[in-house]
Amino acid sequence: MDQSLPFEIPNVTVLLQPEEQVLEIPRHKVKNVKQLLKYLGIRECTALVARGRELLTPDRAVLPHDNLLVRKVTSSG
Repeated sequence: MDQSLPFEIPNVTVLLQPEEQVLEIPRHKVKNVKQLLKYLGIRECTALVARGRELLTPDRAVLPHDNLLVRKVTSSG
């Protein structure tokens, strides 16, 4: 008998820059960009979030199987 789950738990793939770190986050933990940034421990005003060529505002939904770029934009000196 197959022991696999009857459904797939969708993830969101995030490329975190400038670290170039790829993260897989369960979609049920991050429903929108604001929740994503909070999950990552990043303040809203210190990062840009993009889906493809589109910048996303904090209220925008994060979709199952999304591939997102989170780019930290703060000055370090």
